[in-house]
Amino acid sequence: MINGVRKARCKGCKKYLSYNGANGVSHLRKHASNSCPKRLLKNDSSQSKLRTKIEPDGSSTLELKEKYKEFDQEFSRSKLVTAIVLHEYPLSMVDHFGFRDFIKSLNPTFKMISRNTLRNDIFKMYKDEKLSLKRLLEHNDSRVAVTTDMWTASNQKKGYMAVTSHFIDQNWVLRNRTLRFCFVPCPHTKGVLAKVLMDCLSQYCLESKISSVVVDNCTTNDAMNKILLKNFEKKCLMLKDSFLHLRCSAHILNLIVKDGLDVIESGIVKVRDCVSF
Repeated sequence: MINGVRKARCKGCKKYLSYNGANGVSHLRKHASNSCPKRLLKNDSSQSKLRTKIEPDGSSTLELKEKYKEFDQEFSRSKLVTAIVLHEYPLSMVDHFGFRDFIKSLNPTFKMISRNTLRNDIFKMYKDEKLSLKRLLEHNDSRVAVTTDMWTASNQKKGYMAVTSHFIDQNWVLRNRTLRFCFVPCPHTKGVLAKVLMDCLSQYCLESKISSVVVDNCTTNDAMNKILLKNFEKKCLMLKDSFLHLRCSAHILNLIVKDGLDVIESGIVKVRDCVSF
């Protein structure tokens, strides 16, 4: 405040300019872009913005807002691929006129990719993520616990195996990473399941770092673990393979609850009939 008039001081040339919030700051912008000898602000509104900062003593100064990042086609393209994978959008989304028009409104210089290019980018991302996970597991000193289970797609009648790793990193943080989600050809015998799981562990060089394999109480899994024991060296296992085969506690609880519900099934039916009535 100078002589009762609010003033803004240019950080470039230190000149005082009248400032009234009600009248805007367009003349301050013109000074910074055209008149200031220090050329504090380049005449390019797409690169930066000017704002008036009120100091603790009541005075005002001109300063630059955060500059916009320079457009990067590859960076934006990778973000598009991540969004498609993260939210399970269809690959055909990049061919939709409305989506293309929306992206064009955000940045006309972005070159939209085709669904084939998108598919190739997704596979490339998968390979990069897989390599990154493999390096993480190789450089980690702790053992790795593995959980696995079979899942059948109701619409395809095809079986898939999911394999998840659990380990503690160098900072003593528990990590969970999916190692594989793969199709398992029929029949799903103990030999087939053991081979698919061993192939997965071999890809990440985990044969000598396994602490346990957690599976449900299916008899096929019991037989599968006996085959796995033959493929591991006992000296690499904890307490001579005593902890290799662990049964899923959640599955055990589920079986207990089911057995309990079978006992009181007739009572449950009567209660439901009463509620419906």
